[in-house]
Amino acid sequence: LNHPPPTAMTTAGKLLCMGNPLLDVSAVVTQEFLDKYSLKLDNQILIETDEQRAIFPDMVSNFEVEYIAGGATQNSARVAQWMLGEAGSVTYIGCVGKDEFAAKMTEVAGKDGMVARYMEDATTATGSCAVCVVGGERSLAANLSAANNYKVDHLKLPENWACVEKASFFYMAGFFITVSPESIMEVAKHAAANRKTFMMNLSAPFIMEVPPFKEALMNAMPFIDFLFGNESEAETFAKTEGWETRDVSEIALKIADFPKATGTRPRVVVITQGAEATVVACGGKVMTYPVIKLAKEQLVDTNGAGDSFVGGFLAQLVAGKGLEECCRSGNYCANVVIQQSGCAYPAKPDFNDATAPAQEAVWSK
Repeated sequence: LNHPPPTAMTTAGKLLCMGNPLLDVSAVVTQEFLDKYSLKLDNQILIETDEQRAIFPDMVSNFEVEYIAGGATQNSARVAQWMLGEAGSVTYIGCVGKDEFAAKMTEVAGKDGMVARYMEDATTATGSCAVCVVGGERSLAANLSAANNYKVDHLKLPENWACVEKASFFYMAGFFITVSPESIMEVAKHAAANRKTFMMNLSAPFIMEVPPFKEALMNAMPFIDFLFGNESEAETFAKTEGWETRDVSEIALKIADFPKATGTRPRVVVITQGAEATVVACGGKVMTYPVIKLAKEQLVDTNGAGDSFVGGFLAQLVAGKGLEECCRSGNYCANVVIQQSGCAYPAKPDFNDATAPAQEAVWSK
Protein backbone atom coordinates (compact mmCIF):
# COMPACT_ATOMS: atom_id res chain seq x y z
CA LEU A 1 0.00 0.00 0.00
CA ASN A 2 1.23 3.46 -0.83
CA HIS A 3 0.67 5.67 2.20
CA PRO A 4 0.78 9.40 1.53
CA PRO A 5 3.83 11.03 3.14
CA PRO A 6 3.08 12.52 6.58
CA THR A 7 2.51 16.26 6.37
CA ALA A 8 4.75 18.39 8.56
CA MET A 9 2.89 20.12 11.38
CA THR A 10 2.20 23.70 10.34
CA THR A 11 2.38 26.44 12.96
CA ALA A 12 0.70 29.09 10.76
CA GLY A 13 -1.73 31.19 12.79
CA LYS A 14 -1.19 29.03 15.89
CA LEU A 15 -0.19 31.82 18.31
CA LEU A 16 -2.16 35.04 18.81
CA CYS A 17 -0.73 37.84 20.95
CA MET A 18 -2.47 41.05 22.02
CA GLY A 19 -0.83 44.07 23.63
CA ASN A 20 0.41 47.63 23.50
CA PRO A 21 2.57 48.29 20.41
CA LEU A 22 5.18 50.91 21.36
CA LEU A 23 8.17 52.34 19.61
CA ASP A 24 11.12 52.00 22.00
CA VAL A 25 13.24 55.15 22.27
CA SER A 26 16.37 53.64 23.76
CA ALA A 27 19.55 55.25 25.09
CA VAL A 28 22.36 54.70 27.57
CA VAL A 29 21.76 57.49 30.10
CA THR A 30 23.12 58.57 33.50
CA GLN A 31 21.93 57.97 37.07
CA GLU A 32 21.27 61.75 37.30
CA PHE A 33 18.91 61.44 34.33
CA LEU A 34 16.99 58.61 36.04
CA ASP A 35 16.77 60.68 39.24
CA LYS A 36 15.49 63.71 37.32
CA TYR A 37 12.46 61.67 36.19
CA SER A 38 12.21 59.61 39.42
CA LEU A 39 12.93 56.39 37.50
CA LYS A 40 14.23 53.18 39.10
CA LEU A 41 16.28 50.50 37.33
CA ASP A 42 14.53 47.19 36.62
CA ASN A 43 11.16 48.95 36.90
CA GLN A 44 8.52 50.31 34.56
CA ILE A 45 6.02 53.16 34.84
CA LEU A 46 3.23 54.71 32.78
CA ILE A 47 3.79 58.33 31.73
CA GLU A 48 0.83 60.43 32.83
CA THR A 49 2.00 64.08 32.98
CA ASP A 50 3.57 66.61 30.62
CA GLU A 51 6.63 66.83 32.91
CA GLN A 52 7.16 63.09 32.38
CA ARG A 53 6.54 63.41 28.62
CA ALA A 54 9.51 65.80 28.43
CA ILE A 55 11.75 62.73 28.83
CA PHE A 56 11.59 62.03 25.07
CA PRO A 57 12.99 65.34 23.73
CA ASP A 58 15.40 65.35 26.69
CA MET A 59 16.80 61.94 25.67
CA VAL A 60 17.01 62.87 22.00
CA SER A 61 18.95 66.08 22.66
CA ASN A 62 21.35 64.67 25.27
CA PHE A 63 22.02 61.05 24.38
CA GLU A 64 22.49 58.79 21.38
CA VAL A 65 19.03 57.37 20.77
CA GLU A 66 17.94 54.21 18.94
CA TYR A 67 14.36 53.57 17.73
CA ILE A 68 13.23 49.95 18.04
CA ALA A 69 9.77 48.37 17.50
CA GLY A 70 8.74 47.41 21.02
CA GLY A 71 6.03 46.89 23.60
CA ALA A 72 6.36 43.82 25.84
CA THR A 73 3.88 41.57 24.04
CA GLN A 74 5.10 42.59 20.59
CA ASN A 75 8.67 41.72 21.66
CA SER A 76 7.56 38.24 22.78
CA ALA A 77 5.52 37.77 19.60
CA ARG A 78 8.45 38.72 17.35
CA VAL A 79 10.85 36.40 19.18
CA ALA A 80 8.36 33.50 19.01
CA GLN A 81 7.97 34.14 15.26
CA TRP A 82 11.78 34.22 14.87
CA MET A 83 12.13 30.87 16.64
CA LEU A 84 9.21 29.16 14.86
CA GLY A 85 10.47 30.30 11.45
CA GLU A 86 7.34 29.53 9.46
CA ALA A 87 5.88 32.81 8.13
CA GLY A 88 2.60 33.79 9.76
CA SER A 89 2.99 31.52 12.80
CA VAL A 90 2.32 34.49 15.07
CA THR A 91 -0.44 37.10 14.81
CA TYR A 92 -0.22 40.30 16.84
CA ILE A 93 -3.07 42.71 17.63
CA GLY A 94 -2.88 46.18 19.21
CA CYS A 95 -3.61 49.84 18.51
CA VAL A 96 -1.30 52.30 16.72
CA GLY A 97 -1.65 55.81 15.30
CA LYS A 98 -1.53 56.70 11.61
CA ASP A 99 2.05 57.98 11.50
CA GLU A 100 5.63 57.11 10.61
CA PHE A 101 6.15 55.18 13.89
CA ALA A 102 3.24 52.91 12.96
CA ALA A 103 4.55 52.49 9.41
CA LYS A 104 7.96 51.53 10.83
CA MET A 105 6.42 48.92 13.14
CA THR A 106 4.32 47.42 10.34
CA GLU A 107 7.46 47.15 8.22
CA VAL A 108 9.44 45.46 11.04
CA ALA A 109 6.62 42.96 11.69
CA GLY A 110 6.44 42.11 8.00
CA LYS A 111 10.20 41.50 7.81
CA ASP A 112 9.92 39.16 10.80
CA GLY A 113 7.14 37.16 9.12
CA MET A 114 4.70 38.09 11.89
CA VAL A 115 1.13 39.04 10.96
CA ALA A 116 0.28 42.43 12.51
CA ARG A 117 -3.40 43.35 12.66
CA TYR A 118 -3.16 46.84 14.08
CA MET A 119 -6.21 48.90 14.87
CA GLU A 120 -5.45 52.41 13.55
CA ASP A 121 -6.45 55.48 15.53
CA ALA A 122 -5.81 58.45 13.25
CA THR A 123 -6.46 60.97 16.06
CA THR A 124 -3.62 59.82 18.36
CA ALA A 125 0.13 59.28 17.98
CA THR A 126 1.59 55.77 18.13
CA GLY A 127 2.73 54.92 21.64
CA SER A 128 6.36 55.12 22.64
CA CYS A 129 8.52 53.90 25.52
CA ALA A 130 11.61 55.58 26.96
CA VAL A 131 14.18 52.83 27.55
CA CYS A 132 16.82 54.27 29.89
CA VAL A 133 19.88 52.06 30.25
CA VAL A 134 22.47 52.45 33.04
CA GLY A 135 25.15 49.79 33.51
CA GLY A 136 23.27 47.29 31.33
CA GLU A 137 20.11 47.50 33.48
CA ARG A 138 17.04 49.27 32.16
CA SER A 139 14.20 51.48 33.35
CA LEU A 140 11.06 51.89 31.23
CA ALA A 141 8.65 54.81 30.98
CA ALA A 142 5.77 54.13 28.61
CA ASN A 143 3.67 56.79 26.91
CA LEU A 144 0.81 54.60 25.66
CA SER A 145 -0.94 57.19 23.43
CA ALA A 146 -2.72 55.22 20.68
CA ALA A 147 -1.95 51.85 22.33
CA ASN A 148 -4.31 52.94 25.12
CA ASN A 149 -7.24 53.22 22.69
CA TYR A 150 -7.62 49.57 21.64
CA LYS A 151 -11.30 48.58 21.55
CA VAL A 152 -12.89 45.16 21.78
CA ASP A 153 -14.98 46.04 18.68
CA HIS A 154 -11.79 45.71 16.58
CA LEU A 155 -11.25 42.21 17.97
CA LYS A 156 -14.83 41.27 17.09
CA LEU A 157 -14.50 42.25 13.41
CA PRO A 158 -14.94 39.01 11.42
CA GLU A 159 -11.44 39.15 9.90
CA ASN A 160 -9.85 39.54 13.37
CA TRP A 161 -12.07 37.08 15.24
CA ALA A 162 -11.13 34.57 12.51
CA CYS A 163 -7.54 34.85 13.85
CA VAL A 164 -8.85 34.01 17.33
CA GLU A 165 -10.73 31.00 15.94
CA LYS A 166 -7.63 29.79 14.07
CA ALA A 167 -5.20 30.14 17.00
CA SER A 168 -4.63 27.45 19.64
CA PHE A 169 -2.43 29.56 21.94
CA PHE A 170 -3.04 33.09 23.26
CA TYR A 171 -0.62 35.39 25.06
CA MET A 172 -0.93 38.91 26.43
CA ALA A 173 1.19 40.90 28.84
CA GLY A 174 -0.42 42.25 32.01
CA PHE A 175 0.15 45.71 30.55
CA PHE A 176 -2.87 45.13 28.28
CA ILE A 177 -5.05 45.09 31.44
CA THR A 178 -4.73 48.88 31.57
CA VAL A 179 -6.14 49.12 28.02
CA SER A 180 -8.81 46.54 27.27
CA PRO A 181 -9.82 44.07 30.00
CA GLU A 182 -12.91 43.28 27.84
CA SER A 183 -10.70 41.97 25.03
CA ILE A 184 -8.72 39.86 27.51
CA MET A 185 -11.89 38.24 28.86
CA GLU A 186 -13.35 37.60 25.38
CA VAL A 187 -10.22 35.67 24.39
CA ALA A 188 -9.88 33.98 27.81
CA LYS A 189 -13.43 32.62 27.66
CA HIS A 190 -13.02 31.49 24.06
CA ALA A 191 -9.84 29.61 25.07
CA ALA A 192 -11.54 27.88 28.01
CA ALA A 193 -14.62 26.92 25.96
CA ASN A 194 -12.45 25.44 23.20
CA ARG A 195 -9.73 23.84 25.34
CA LYS A 196 -7.09 26.19 24.00
CA THR A 197 -4.14 27.59 25.95
CA PHE A 198 -4.47 31.08 27.46
CA MET A 199 -1.39 32.82 28.88
CA MET A 200 -0.58 36.10 30.60
CA ASN A 201 2.31 37.96 32.25
CA LEU A 202 2.35 39.89 35.55
CA SER A 203 4.44 42.47 33.64
CA ALA A 204 5.07 45.09 36.35
CA PRO A 205 4.57 45.73 40.07
CA PHE A 206 2.04 48.51 39.35
CA ILE A 207 -0.36 46.03 37.72
CA MET A 208 -0.78 44.47 41.18
CA GLU A 209 -0.50 47.68 43.22
CA VAL A 210 -3.34 49.56 41.45
CA PRO A 211 -6.61 47.98 42.69
CA PRO A 212 -8.63 48.11 39.41
CA PHE A 213 -5.71 46.51 37.52
CA LYS A 214 -5.26 43.81 40.18
CA GLU A 215 -9.00 43.12 40.03
CA ALA A 216 -8.85 42.69 36.23
CA LEU A 217 -5.88 40.32 36.66
CA MET A 218 -7.77 38.24 39.23
CA ASN A 219 -10.86 38.15 36.96
CA ALA A 220 -8.66 36.62 34.26
CA MET A 221 -6.80 34.30 36.67
CA PRO A 222 -9.24 31.33 36.49
CA PHE A 223 -8.66 31.23 32.72
CA ILE A 224 -4.85 31.53 32.81
CA ASP A 225 -3.07 28.27 31.89
CA PHE A 226 0.45 29.73 31.93
CA LEU A 227 1.41 32.82 33.95
CA PHE A 228 4.81 34.47 33.54
CA GLY A 229 6.57 37.03 35.72
CA ASN A 230 9.86 37.97 37.35
CA GLU A 231 10.94 37.84 40.99
CA SER A 232 9.99 41.45 41.86
CA GLU A 233 6.54 41.01 40.31
CA ALA A 234 6.07 37.73 42.22
CA GLU A 235 6.99 39.44 45.49
CA THR A 236 4.62 42.34 44.79
CA PHE A 237 1.85 39.83 44.04
CA ALA A 238 2.46 38.13 47.40
CA LYS A 239 2.38 41.50 49.20
CA THR A 240 -0.93 42.52 47.61
CA GLU A 241 -2.44 39.14 48.58
CA GLY A 242 -1.28 39.66 52.18
CA TRP A 243 0.93 36.56 52.04
CA GLU A 244 3.82 36.42 54.53
CA THR A 245 6.21 34.55 52.23
CA ARG A 246 8.68 36.26 49.89
CA ASP A 247 10.06 32.91 48.68
CA VAL A 248 9.65 32.83 44.89
CA SER A 249 9.00 29.06 44.74
CA GLU A 250 6.31 29.26 47.42
CA ILE A 251 4.66 32.26 45.74
CA ALA A 252 4.68 30.47 42.36
CA LEU A 253 3.06 27.37 43.94
CA LYS A 254 0.37 29.47 45.62
CA ILE A 255 -0.47 31.29 42.36
CA ALA A 256 -0.56 27.95 40.51
CA ASP A 257 -3.12 26.74 43.06
CA PHE A 258 -5.72 29.48 42.42
CA PRO A 259 -8.98 27.94 41.10
CA LYS A 260 -9.30 27.38 37.37
CA ALA A 261 -12.32 27.89 35.10
CA THR A 262 -11.64 24.56 33.43
CA GLY A 263 -10.35 21.76 35.58
CA THR A 264 -8.73 19.92 32.67
CA ARG A 265 -5.16 21.00 33.38
CA PRO A 266 -3.16 22.58 36.21
CA ARG A 267 -1.89 26.15 35.85
CA VAL A 268 1.82 26.56 35.17
CA VAL A 269 3.56 29.57 36.78
CA VAL A 270 6.94 30.57 35.36
CA ILE A 271 9.06 33.11 37.28
CA THR A 272 12.38 34.36 35.88
CA GLN A 273 15.03 35.74 38.24
CA GLY A 274 17.59 37.50 36.07
CA ALA A 275 20.85 35.55 36.29
CA GLU A 276 19.36 33.11 38.83
CA ALA A 277 17.49 29.91 37.91
CA THR A 278 13.98 30.12 36.44
CA VAL A 279 11.25 28.75 38.72
CA VAL A 280 8.36 26.72 37.25
CA ALA A 281 5.47 25.69 39.52
CA CYS A 282 2.76 23.26 38.50
CA GLY A 283 0.54 20.71 40.26
CA GLY A 284 2.17 21.17 43.67
CA LYS A 285 5.71 20.70 42.34
CA VAL A 286 8.48 23.18 41.54
CA MET A 287 11.14 22.87 38.85
CA THR A 288 14.19 25.14 38.80
CA TYR A 289 15.97 25.58 35.49
CA PRO A 290 19.39 27.32 35.39
CA VAL A 291 20.02 30.15 32.93
CA ILE A 292 22.95 30.31 30.48
CA LYS A 293 25.80 32.11 32.21
CA LEU A 294 27.02 35.33 30.60
CA ALA A 295 30.12 37.36 31.39
CA LYS A 296 29.30 40.90 32.60
CA GLU A 297 31.22 42.44 29.68
CA GLN A 298 28.98 40.57 27.17
CA LEU A 299 25.84 42.15 28.64
CA VAL A 300 24.68 45.06 26.45
CA ASP A 301 21.29 45.74 28.03
CA THR A 302 18.51 43.80 29.76
CA ASN A 303 15.71 45.52 27.79
CA GLY A 304 13.54 42.78 26.31
CA ALA A 305 15.18 39.95 28.29
CA GLY A 306 11.98 38.83 30.02
CA ASP A 307 9.93 39.36 26.85
CA SER A 308 12.32 37.28 24.77
CA PHE A 309 12.37 34.51 27.39
CA VAL A 310 8.59 34.32 26.99
CA GLY A 311 8.91 34.36 23.17
CA GLY A 312 11.32 31.42 23.20
CA PHE A 313 9.17 29.54 25.71
CA LEU A 314 6.01 30.09 23.62
CA ALA A 315 7.71 28.90 20.42
CA GLN A 316 8.47 25.47 21.91
CA LEU A 317 5.05 25.24 23.57
CA VAL A 318 3.37 25.89 20.20
CA ALA A 319 5.65 23.25 18.67
CA GLY A 320 4.41 20.71 21.25
CA LYS A 321 7.52 20.51 23.45
CA GLY A 322 7.70 19.94 27.23
CA LEU A 323 8.45 22.42 30.02
CA GLU A 324 12.21 21.80 30.18
CA GLU A 325 12.61 22.41 26.45
CA CYS A 326 10.42 25.54 26.72
CA CYS A 327 12.70 26.91 29.47
CA ARG A 328 15.83 25.99 27.52
CA SER A 329 14.51 27.88 24.50
CA GLY A 330 13.44 30.84 26.65
CA ASN A 331 16.91 31.05 28.18
CA TYR A 332 18.53 30.84 24.75
CA CYS A 333 16.44 33.75 23.43
CA ALA A 334 17.01 35.92 26.51
CA ASN A 335 20.75 35.20 26.27
CA VAL A 336 20.82 36.31 22.62
CA VAL A 337 18.81 39.48 23.24
CA ILE A 338 20.78 40.77 26.25
CA GLN A 339 23.90 40.76 24.07
CA GLN A 340 22.19 43.24 21.67
CA SER A 341 20.74 46.68 22.15
CA GLY A 342 16.97 46.40 22.64
CA CYS A 343 14.91 43.39 21.61
CA ALA A 344 17.04 42.52 18.56
CA TYR A 345 18.52 39.25 17.29
CA PRO A 346 20.44 37.79 14.33
CA ALA A 347 18.68 36.84 11.06
CA LYS A 348 18.18 33.19 12.06
CA PRO A 349 18.23 31.44 15.43
CA ASP A 350 21.10 29.07 16.17
CA PHE A 351 19.34 27.01 18.84
CA ASN A 352 21.38 23.87 19.43
CA ASP A 353 23.27 21.96 22.13
CA ALA A 354 26.31 24.22 21.82
CA THR A 355 24.51 27.57 22.04
CA ALA A 356 21.86 26.35 24.47
CA PRO A 357 23.22 23.39 26.41
CA ALA A 358 20.49 21.36 28.13
CA GLN A 359 20.63 22.33 31.81
CA GLU A 360 19.98 20.11 34.79
CA ALA A 361 16.34 20.73 35.76
CA VAL A 362 15.69 20.13 39.46
CA TRP A 363 12.17 19.10 40.52
CA SER A 364 11.03 19.40 44.13
CA LYS A 365 9.96 16.11 45.64
